[in-house]
Amino acid sequence: MLIELGHFALILAFATAIVQMVVPLVGAQKGWRGWMGVAEPAATAQFALTGFAFAALTVAFVTSDFSVALVVANSHSLKPMLYKISGVWGNHEGSLLLWLVILSGFGAAAAWFGGNLPERLRARVLAVQASIGVAFYAFLLFTSNPFLRVATPPFDGQDLNPLLQDPGLAFHPPFLYLGYVGLSMSFSFAVAALIEGRVDAAWARWVRPWTLAAWLFLTIGIALGSWWAYYELGWGGFWFWDPVENASFMPWLFAAALLHSAIVTEKREALKSWTVLLAILAFSFSLLGTFIVRSGVLTSVHAFANDPERGVFILMILGVFTGGALTLYAARAHAMEAKGVFGLVSREAALVANNVLLAVAAMVVFVGTLWPLIAEMAFGRVLSVGPPFFDAAFTPFFVALALLLPVGTLFAWKRAQGARVLRQLWPAAALAGALLLLGYALG
Repeated sequence: MLIELGHFALILAFATAIVQMVVPLVGAQKGWRGWMGVAEPAATAQFALTGFAFAALTVAFVTSDFSVALVVANSHSLKPMLYKISGVWGNHEGSLLLWLVILSGFGAAAAWFGGNLPERLRARVLAVQASIGVAFYAFLLFTSNPFLRVATPPFDGQDLNPLLQDPGLAFHPPFLYLGYVGLSMSFSFAVAALIEGRVDAAWARWVRPWTLAAWLFLTIGIALGSWWAYYELGWGGFWFWDPVENASFMPWLFAAALLHSAIVTEKREALKSWTVLLAILAFSFSLLGTFIVRSGVLTSVHAFANDPERGVFILMILGVFTGGALTLYAARAHAMEAKGVFGLVSREAALVANNVLLAVAAMVVFVGTLWPLIAEMAFGRVLSVGPPFFDAAFTPFFVALALLLPVGTLFAWKRAQGARVLRQLWPAAALAGALLLLGYALG
């Protein structure tokens, strides 16, 4: 009975998300405060319903309810409680439900703590956030229903994938999803700002905390995954440039660039259109990562599924949201005039260089990750792109970034005196050079 209630709650959450997507957006356009006011209770209800559905599935795993197909395929009655619980998201369907819990949770948090936002902007942000939810609720309900029953329940389950029976992997996916999905808030703020046609210092100030939280969660998730890969898979290192590793690294790079760009927008009201574009790209690459993990187009030990039908659905979601946002950006970005003017030697210029390096590095990873797929589809060639390519192509950009960081932090806003900064840095540079020579001599 609880499973059926969970399924029904998920359907209600889907319907609530549709209401939250449409009504506040129309209300913001027409100036109808009552319609805009629907956004907050709808976001809360959506989170509560999705949370109930997730709790129902968790209870099924904890109690070893083998009448549920997902429990049969991913649990066992003798497993420790930690792995029974982590089994909820140790599969495609359950992890997608966790994704939706986090997505609706971020939307609810924006509703609860967004009282300082302008009414129309808040309504539009929550409507855009709900539209993402609508797409993923449809994906879950129509292609990946986690609440399916089995006709004849077996005596015991088939057990969780042995590779996933690890404390690191119990916490790695939730943190990774908190990062992936957290970037949806930056995306929602960006699209809402484009609809409204206004980006200013206040907007950047509202976006930064959401982006920082998502970036921190993504950092923790990547670190846990690297730790697991080191001692569980025996890769001989913490990073192997695996496609799914890269899928999480690309949005991390764009989010890092967004954090720095938003500082310039907040402090100087410059780089407005660039900041909005980064917000779109950061979440778009999160969706791309979801596609890579769940479609099976690229081989990885991290992949949750190998289902072309599901892959097409995710590709459609990626196309609609990324394509729609970029189309809106192309139509509205020209109206976002930058107010702040800065010199070539300034903190703003250093942050621009920082952004360029991070964005180019992300595109290098993107090309290297997808090139095997492109080569096979376009040229009929089967090849792999491994660490030698990434080490050679990616490292120079991060070396340049490492050299830029200590310099940029000493620059003043608007215009800096380069000679003064160099005088401040030369003792540290001399020490670093001496240590480098010493290391080379001893090595």
